[in-house]
Amino acid sequence: MIVLGIETTCDETAAAVVRDGREILSSHVASQAKLHAPFGGVVPEIACRAHVETLLPLVERALEDAGTELGRLDGIAVAHTPGLVGALLVGLSAAKALAWAAGRPLVGVDHIEAHVHAVRMAHADLAPPFVALVASGGHTSLYDVRGDTSLAKIGSTVDDAAGEAFDKVSALLGLGYPGGPAIEKAAKCGDASAVAFPRSYPGEKGGAGGSLDFSFSGLKTAVLYHLRGQHGKIGARPAPRPAADVAASFQEAVVDVLVARTILAAERTGARAIAVGGGVACNGRLRERLAAEGAARKKRVFFPPPHLCTDNAAMIAGLGHELLRAGRVSDLELEAVPT
Repeated sequence: MIVLGIETTCDETAAAVVRDGREILSSHVASQAKLHAPFGGVVPEIACRAHVETLLPLVERALEDAGTELGRLDGIAVAHTPGLVGALLVGLSAAKALAWAAGRPLVGVDHIEAHVHAVRMAHADLAPPFVALVASGGHTSLYDVRGDTSLAKIGSTVDDAAGEAFDKVSALLGLGYPGGPAIEKAAKCGDASAVAFPRSYPGEKGGAGGSLDFSFSGLKTAVLYHLRGQHGKIGARPAPRPAADVAASFQEAVVDVLVARTILAAERTGARAIAVGGGVACNGRLRERLAAEGAARKKRVFFPPPHLCTDNAAMIAGLGHELLRAGRVSDLELEAVPT
């Protein structure tokens, strides 16, 4: 079964062709990082215009590199939720047109659930049940995965996502965009114990059945206050602490929270395996810490390679295959659902 995947949820335009849910025949991603860098974050209108200009040529390239054509596909999968509504509409409109023209099934895919599937594409020995952490610029969530297409959200951020916090703190430190790689690079030269930033665990007083949610807004604000004083005035003289120390201390705080919540979720559900996806899964410190904590508790931890951590269409096509096989096909009235 050969499926074309289309991904336009945020600032990456992507198209890929995947066979049988795992074998990547082609995968192309057009990054918009340079377009958004001057603004320190994603500008929705710029992202949407770039998707319009880039998507169809990228689809043609993906089909050509896979040695196939539209009429030979078994289905067309598209990320229709969650994401920027304008960006979602670009990909969804293109996928609907291609499915209608070729007479092929359309499959709507949840972008976050696709990040979970991306881990399975990289590790054939990862099978349900397991716990999955998805951490990215827009989402930080925990899932209890019980089947190929059966997963339940058991925790999520109540405010900012981990990746968003990385971007904002990187901007405060003048390290550039995207923030994740910039913070990690600076942190390698810093002291992670230099600044005692807070760790937030929403609902931690709830006992054994307490919350598995995340919160990073307070941490982000703590960095702002540390750099600019309690009033956070733009132009105020920064504290003399080296940027590398602030970056390392901030990164350690984020990793502490992600690791603690994920391990707790695995213990609470009885899962013996942990999958980690999303752009933040590229972070070396998170990989190191979670692998060590998992091993100490006899739980295997699985990370996909970096090209399957960040937004891509291969994971959309991969999960699309599973949904298509299960008969979960969408019609042409499929809507873009931003949240």
